[in-house]
Amino acid sequence: MIQGLDIKSIKKHPSLIPLFVVLAAGCTAAVAYTARLALKNPDVSWTPKTKPEPWNDYKDKRYQLLDPAKGRNKAHMERPTSIWS
Repeated sequence: MIQGLDIKSIKKHPSLIPLFVVLAAGCTAAVAYTARLALKNPDVSWTPKTKPEPWNDYKDKRYQLLDPAKGRNKAHMERPTSIWS
């Protein structure tokens, strides 16, 4: 095995432990974010035959990652039909 990747060498060099923790946390965050995009994004269609246009479910909904206003802005904005009009 490569030096620094087994338990014996980690015990010898404990300064490598934060490196592995940060690396594992970064990989976990990247996988979780990719899974969130694949499962929750209205642009992704996993069942194109039963629901060919799933983004139309969000026609009257507000879709954003964070809502710092938390419902304070009650003004309803109309959804544009095209970016060219």
